[in-house]
Amino acid sequence: MTPAADSFYLNNEEPNKSCLLSLRSIILKQDTAITETIKYGMPCFCYKKKMFCYLWIDKKTTKPYILMVEGKLLNHPELEAGSRSRMKIFRIDPDKDLPLGKIERILQEALNLYRTGRIVS
Repeated sequence: MTPAADSFYLNNEEPNKSCLLSLRSIILKQDTAITETIKYGMPCFCYKKKMFCYLWIDKKTTKPYILMVEGKLLNHPELEAGSRSRMKIFRIDPDKDLPLGKIERILQEALNLYRTGRIVS
């Protein structure tokens, strides 16, 4: 992890800290071409240098979520667009077991957009 990434994860309190670190690990394990950086003060995961997803904390609920950059192209009932035109979020309850199957399906569906060339810029 970079010092900025360390700071983001370690400055969160439990149970968010453990949840975010677990999500980080899950995301990075999806493909060897995924890298992590910090953009806009939050962890950003890139697939072959293209922004793929972010981790963030909802200001109102104080719970983590995964923000899918190309969410509008993903069809999953638990992804929320809200007022966003391009991105969608997947909310996480840090007090419950992570829904690993759902998370991995969403991440793989998104990665396939990049792998197949549907996302080019």
